[in-house]
Amino acid sequence: MDAGRVDASGSTPGGSTPGGSTPGGSTPGGSAPGGEASQTLDRGLRLLHLVADAPGGLTVTEAASRLGIGRAAVYRLVGPLAGHGMLRRDAAGRLRLGAGVLHLARRAQPLLAEGALPALRRLAEQAGATAHLTVVEGGEGVALAVVEPSWTSFHVAYRTGARHPLERGAAGRAILAGRSGDAGPVSTAGELQPGAYGVAAPVLGVPGLEASVGVVALAPLDAEDVGAQVLAAATAIATALT
Repeated sequence: MDAGRVDASGSTPGGSTPGGSTPGGSTPGGSAPGGEASQTLDRGLRLLHLVADAPGGLTVTEAASRLGIGRAAVYRLVGPLAGHGMLRRDAAGRLRLGAGVLHLARRAQPLLAEGALPALRRLAEQAGATAHLTVVEGGEGVALAVVEPSWTSFHVAYRTGARHPLERGAAGRAILAGRSGDAGPVSTAGELQPGAYGVAAPVLGVPGLEASVGVVALAPLDAEDVGAQVLAAATAIATALT
């Protein structure tokens, strides 16, 4: 523990040819190749989201039912996605996310952290408390970026990469509230660490991202004042990331 720090350790119309075909190669009544490619891409992305939201994985039959397509179509999606490491099949044949998704996520995380740092620095200085951006990864909350205040004698040392259940702590509870559209600040006391107090708010409006921004301190926080500061930071971070 450092001095002064206490560890609390996402076919254009016209142009038809006399033969009845369009320049894109489609025929009347048929679908253009570009449209088929877009549909396949959309289905593949939807499949990834479905698997990501299923902690126990999905069978091909379950995936087909939820996508509203046939099993054969699911197999055609799984092949290239598995080839790129986005999906895998476990020993029971269930579809699960592959390591390729984690690779992409890790590449994106530094960009997210960089975009959030100005607002986090401002929040830490205003509140006199450790500010953090928390994102959802594997069904848990993960501290992606942490900024400590520069002027306090004592403050919480909250480690980047720290994980916790979404059901415990202000950061996780704010994310859960955001899922139901509640953008208000959430306050908690002693849920992750005895003697630690937190206020957090969800970061909303960033496609593909579930996150919250908040502060953690060693003393009770003014819910009204700090809540307003946290909300302002959440709005600033959402703007910076969109």
